[in-house]
Amino acid sequence: MTADTVAAPRSPHGAPAPRRRGVNLEKWGWMFMRASGVLLIVLIFGHLFVNLILGEGVRQIDFAFVAGKYATPFWQWWDVIMLWLALIHGTNGMRTIVNDYVGHNGTRRTLIWALWLVAAFLILLGTLVVFTFDPCIPPVPSGLAGVCAA
Repeated sequence: MTADTVAAPRSPHGAPAPRRRGVNLEKWGWMFMRASGVLLIVLIFGHLFVNLILGEGVRQIDFAFVAGKYATPFWQWWDVIMLWLALIHGTNGMRTIVNDYVGHNGTRRTLIWALWLVAAFLILLGTLVVFTFDPCIPPVPSGLAGVCAA
């Protein structure tokens, strides 16, 4: 019996199958999905609580509100970690779906590469937006006139 075949369910147990060497990426992907899912629940509900419940609720969300949040590194990192985890979590989930339903190896490899490239691009773009956000680029919104020096 070769390593590619599976023994019949009722066949006697022979020698154990040889273990593959190296890192088991599927196991680490599975563990990442569980850990990131739990962390994303905390991050998302914290985000929703601060933005929608505290203060004036949804009426408080405008450009000045976002500028105020991104003036502190805590909220910058909160949103960036949430962005990174959500995109990697979602891309890994899509990778699993592609692995399950795409039969042709070349197509599967192309789709998985495309998924990871798009995710990397969005992570890079989102991180740049959060960390380079400058509310004082003219014309300055009326809510920030006192904050931005002329």
